[in-house]
Amino acid sequence: MGQVPSSPSSSSPREIKPTPAAGAVSACRRDLTLCLPDECLASVFAFLPASDRNSCSLVCRRWRSVDARSRNRLSLAARSEISAALPGLLGRFSSVSALSLKCSRKLVSIDDRTLGLIPARLGCLRKLKLKGCVDVSDEGLSAFSLLCPPRLHKVSFTSCGFGGRGVMSLLCNCPSLRELTLKRLRKLDAQNTPLSMDAYCDGDCGTKKAQTKAQLPKEKLTEKKRSGNLQLERLCLKDLHNARIFIPLIRSCKSLKALIVCRSSGNWDRVLVDSLQSEPRPTKISEIQMENVQMGNPGLVAISASCPSLDILYLSRIMDCTDDGLSSIANSCRKLRKLHVDAWTRFGARSIGDDGVAVLGAKCLNLQELVLMGIPVKVNSLNALASNCSSLERMALCNTDSIGDVEMEFIATKFLALKKLCIKNCPISAKGIEAVVAGCPNLIKLKVKRCRGISLERVSRLEAQRTSLVISVDSGSMAVVEGEGLAADQEDGAVRGEDGGGTGRRRTAAAPASVDTSTGIRRSSTTNVICSSRGALLLKSKFGRTSSRGSGSSAHAAAR
Repeated sequence: MGQVPSSPSSSSPREIKPTPAAGAVSACRRDLTLCLPDECLASVFAFLPASDRNSCSLVCRRWRSVDARSRNRLSLAARSEISAALPGLLGRFSSVSALSLKCSRKLVSIDDRTLGLIPARLGCLRKLKLKGCVDVSDEGLSAFSLLCPPRLHKVSFTSCGFGGRGVMSLLCNCPSLRELTLKRLRKLDAQNTPLSMDAYCDGDCGTKKAQTKAQLPKEKLTEKKRSGNLQLERLCLKDLHNARIFIPLIRSCKSLKALIVCRSSGNWDRVLVDSLQSEPRPTKISEIQMENVQMGNPGLVAISASCPSLDILYLSRIMDCTDDGLSSIANSCRKLRKLHVDAWTRFGARSIGDDGVAVLGAKCLNLQELVLMGIPVKVNSLNALASNCSSLERMALCNTDSIGDVEMEFIATKFLALKKLCIKNCPISAKGIEAVVAGCPNLIKLKVKRCRGISLERVSRLEAQRTSLVISVDSGSMAVVEGEGLAADQEDGAVRGEDGGGTGRRRTAAAPASVDTSTGIRRSSTTNVICSSRGALLLKSKFGRTSSRGSGSSAHAAAR
């Protein structure tokens, strides 16, 4: 028809290809974090765990640099093999403010020379933790203290190889130190030398300071002489077994605000009397925690006489404390806000009772948190707490037979400001729980542990009635009750048939059993135990495995 045929190049579909825009290609290939400033990228890194940050530091040089400059915490395995690489690591993370060095006591840890490298490379260090560094001696800690970072604020030593001389050199040469934790320092126990700040500053303790005096500038030496009075605000002693060596140390801490002693043997009555009552003026201590130590009424009297500003008091498994000691605390420490008492005595001696709690409720009007364990609390003391402590918001009553449904109804009626309530190992039933849920208008959480008599159905019904309240009941409290509720009729018939006439003993009914389709064996789905939730799950798993193995072996024997 006279038409010119089109060329193959113009008609072939292979030549008609959509070309992507240049901007889209460059956007796909470009790193979007390049548009972010280093400060924003560092903020993103702050939300990542340590393992992810380590991976991010391997992406590119910029990410490595930003991660190094913005990392504030560094935790390293303090084995001897790290000594060669530690200077490079500290030079890379020069802005670290919290350093943790941990090593197993069975391995060789870093030595004195390696510890002395830290102050020169971490000028911003505020927190230092050494754990299991058994090869660090008093000389190494003394050398570290002479070059101590000016901002060092908190130090924690656990299972290390130095003793009292190294600790006192650190306290003398670090005026910025505010918090000190000593735990399981066996050399400190073996030295049997009092930790005297005055003796060390005068040159009686430690020869290392006398040797290095000439090497220090006059300005720095004058500054260290002015720091004779310790500025410690928090002292924590754990698993130490020579209480009397801490008397001069506590006496020298004029600014001490918190004293924590856990699992440390010795006569702590004498320590508190000699260190606290020896001062003419009251101390600034506002928090005291004594756990599993030998202390009685003399220690509580010393605390009450020397700590009028006491705000928090924890007494856990202390020996020989009675109502008289608690009454002295209540009469003198009127600002008390938190009190935890776990009563425990040797050989059934007289302990803290209802009278001491009543005096506490009448005197300490600012109580906000109260935990009483093993104390026979009755309506008398509860009335004193409800009438006077109008700001009591958190209360826990544990391990006592005196708390029943009557006391629970009283709590529901009188404690109007209560927000959190914990009942553990007390003979209460569902009636008491219902009374608390119906009362206590400000209650937001109710926790029940090891209290037989509460079923899951009632808990669900109570939560539906009051949706703003969280009710936590462990499996140990519901195990027996659920089994009894599910098979009550079978239990009554079994009791009558076995014991005759319906006068026999009461038995605990088991949960309904399931039938294994493969073997035809009936297996119980639950195990009825009275314990905490973890213990219930553990026993349930173990008993379940034992029963399955036993049933499996019996099935094989029957088949044979």
